[in-house]
Amino acid sequence: MKVLFIGDIVGKSGRQAISKLLPRILKSESIDFCIANVENAAGGLGVTPDVVFGLIDNGIDVLTSGNHIFDKKSVIEIIDKEDRLIRPLNYPSTCPGSGYNISYLKGNVSVVTINISGRVFMESIDCPFKVISEKLKDLGDSYNIIIVDFHAEATSEKIAMGYYLDGKVSAVIGTHTHVQTADEKILPNGTGYITDVGMTAAFDSVIGMTKEKALARFLTKMPQKFEVAKKDKRLSGVIIEIDPLKGITTGIKRVFESAEDYP
Repeated sequence: MKVLFIGDIVGKSGRQAISKLLPRILKSESIDFCIANVENAAGGLGVTPDVVFGLIDNGIDVLTSGNHIFDKKSVIEIIDKEDRLIRPLNYPSTCPGSGYNISYLKGNVSVVTINISGRVFMESIDCPFKVISEKLKDLGDSYNIIIVDFHAEATSEKIAMGYYLDGKVSAVIGTHTHVQTADEKILPNGTGYITDVGMTAAFDSVIGMTKEKALARFLTKMPQKFEVAKKDKRLSGVIIEIDPLKGITTGIKRVFESAEDYP
């Protein structure tokens, strides 16, 4: 079974890359299930109902998020009802939405997608190691495949989570930094891993935002209203091949494609 995990979609540029590239990738790679991180998909910060349903229409099965999930308040209108959109599991239980999704594919193959957030250089929330351990205990052995989106800043925290979950989940995919790392691998006990899957956005930018605004902030320390960049749109992701009977990864490869190659 093949799962495509797409890196952080940033604004309209990222959505345009999705609409142009995703249908072809799903077909050419014979993808069975598609997950994407969408916390920056609307204007570069947050996500809206229209954006959520547009991305689902493009072929994304589950939408994960992170620390910007509630930046657009309109998302609260749907996050309790639309179970394909999830927020970090280790947010307070009083937050709307769910931290995981369970989907069933052909042959009654079950896919659990879990979203957790890191704590190093990020908000002070519940321990991601403790929270995901509790969730995995609750889930038991009833599901074929478990994919974890670990939305975190620190490389060390992500690597630690990979080894912590090795053999307990099918794959641990890092998001948040918007820079695709070159360390995709299968860990010793069969868990697929990459520190960061990268971004789907305009690459003539500073992590998806216009260079000028980002530079002005670094050079002057003055507040700037960031704008989504528009040039050099690309899609970043990984394709994970998983044995649904054993729940382990048998192959993982990076995807990095330019929308400019397809008029």
